[in-house]
Amino acid sequence: MQTCTRCNTQSPTTFSSCLNCGASLKEFSTTAVVLKKMQDNPRVKNIRLMVTQDACPACLGYEGTYEKSKVPPLPIEGCSHLHGCRCFYEPMLDEIYP
Repeated sequence: MQTCTRCNTQSPTTFSSCLNCGASLKEFSTTAVVLKKMQDNPRVKNIRLMVTQDACPACLGYEGTYEKSKVPPLPIEGCSHLHGCRCFYEPMLDEIYP
């Protein structure tokens, strides 16, 4: 499931727009908004795409560390897990303290 940041409605991972307000989930899903914030943060050096232990083959193929500009969008296209894509982003920080 994807959650729209505009109206807080959940839509299936296969949908590209929000069921309620029609917003583009490629831009306004919670994962898309978080990714944009990580990419804009100068402390974040790289972004790691994390997968669950029982991930499908499509998601396992994307697991790893990416440059900020080359991170694949979530949900992973072709995900075949029964509960949908459960991958998430993890920032790799350049510096921890101010």
